Amino acid sequence: MAGRITKSEEQLKPDPKFKDKVLSRFINCIMQDGKKSVAQRVVYDAFDEIEKRTKGKPEAIEIFHMALDNVRPSVEVRSKRVGGTNYQVPMQVNKKRQQSLAFRWIITAARADRGKPMAQRLARELLDASKGEGKAMNTRDQTHRMAEANKAFAHFAW
Repeated sequence: MAGRITKSEEQLKPDPKFKDKVLSRFINCIMQDGKKSVAQRVVYDAFDEIEKRTKGKPEAIEIFHMALDNVRPSVEVRSKRVGGTNYQVPMQVNKKRQQSLAFRWIITAARADRGKPMAQRLARELLDASKGEGKAMNTRDQTHRMAEANKAFAHFAW
């Protein structure tokens, strides 16, 4: 049954180390083939790497949340068909989708950078995103630019 409300929000347990539900969801997004312990090790090793690079100020969990806040998009373009023509219509993004897009962009950027262990790539991407740079931030900026360019079609958003 499509559109059914699930209890996934209630069932999600906070991660064991930091007791943070957002981080727990991020670990679930990193996870491949159901290997949660591997995903946890990757994320916690990335956090250790961040702690090393920043000398503990600010803490890794704070950098993680800063990176997420910076990468979250506020608008995106959606395709609407009006009178036989497809328009790219800029629309507001709800909170849940903002978070999932930020997760996706950070993970995709980290996976695209080959040659180093995933923990180091993830640490670098999180540090870059917390400073407002990096591949994930470029993706967000492109999304915002696209929405700005198609602002003329905003009246089609209904």
